[in-house]
Amino acid sequence: MKNKATFLCIVAVLLTVSTSVFAQTPIKKPEKPAKVTTTSHAPSKPLPEPQPAEAELSALDSLKLKAEQGDAEAQNTLGNLYSKGEEVPQDYAEASNWYKKAAEQGNAEAQFNLGACYGQGFGVTQSYTEAAKWYTKASENGNATAQNEMGMLYAYGYGVSQDIEEAKEWWQKAADQGFAKAQYNLGAYYHNNNNNPEARKWWQKAARQGYADAQLLLGDLYYLNGTGVSKNYTEAAKWYLKAAEQGVPKAQFAIGECYFNGYGVTQSYTEAISWITKAAEQGLAPAQYDLGVYSFSGTGTTKSYTEAFKWFSRAAEQGFALAQYNLGVCYENGYGVTKSEEKAVNYYKKAAAQGESNAKMALLRLGQ
Repeated sequence: MKNKATFLCIVAVLLTVSTSVFAQTPIKKPEKPAKVTTTSHAPSKPLPEPQPAEAELSALDSLKLKAEQGDAEAQNTLGNLYSKGEEVPQDYAEASNWYKKAAEQGNAEAQFNLGACYGQGFGVTQSYTEAAKWYTKASENGNATAQNEMGMLYAYGYGVSQDIEEAKEWWQKAADQGFAKAQYNLGAYYHNNNNNPEARKWWQKAARQGYADAQLLLGDLYYLNGTGVSKNYTEAAKWYLKAAEQGVPKAQFAIGECYFNGYGVTQSYTEAISWITKAAEQGLAPAQYDLGVYSFSGTGTTKSYTEAFKWFSRAAEQGFALAQYNLGVCYENGYGVTKSEEKAVNYYKKAAAQGESNAKMALLRLGQ
């Protein structure tokens, strides 16, 4: 990538039975039926209207009936229907009402759902304090999702006093139950505390469950030679690819760079450009910048100043300094766009303000 263009700053930036028991009793002869006496003048009474059996009710009506009779599981399920707008009009207030009825009976899933309503302000007044209260109840009942959320509340100090060690304890409880998000968070905790072997252990658990963010960071750990973890491009590429296939832009960019350089995979410009383009189209600025560089030089793709200008522009709009500098070069020299020293200077200034040395030198050269 260094030799793509002398005037471009080229930097590749690198989730019952019931058993019938037949009694041994003799079979009795049927008794003679008793005579039925009738009275011709007896008044005839209409038969009562048959009441619909529960089995005749619709599934929704049957669920509502159970919920109204106090069935906690039915109450929580009904809350889910109102929350999602399935079979009934979406109504968060009604959802939170049913969640509360079930939560007060100790239903852990409903306690979590009610906590989520308070956390997001869905159907109730937003309150992290109330969210923490109900998440705690659900957590103490063993709900792994709530335990992970309690970790998040303690990590950021929402509704509770900020305490990263307390957060770690809740993540540990959920992670031990196999909850992938908590395993990811626990890995991040260890990574931030410079314990990469332990981070790798938990990220691997989450990654093997298909959690894309863990797959991405596991790839980074192998690619960047994290302390305590040996560099392994093959492992890095494997995990990048898994996350990329789930649509994670950073992973798409990373596997693209692996293909471009032949790190852990057979070198292929075609695969590289394909993956980098996917990331660029999702708005990842480093991918947009690199795609601009490759288009400018014609490396792995058709040489096109117009395409280069397009991708530099998209990255520059996001404040990516190298793209701003290269966009200045395009305007100064008319690469893919009409020449404009004024616009070139404008982009050089933007890049220079972020410390881009090449842009500073360009401004001095232009007397700015």
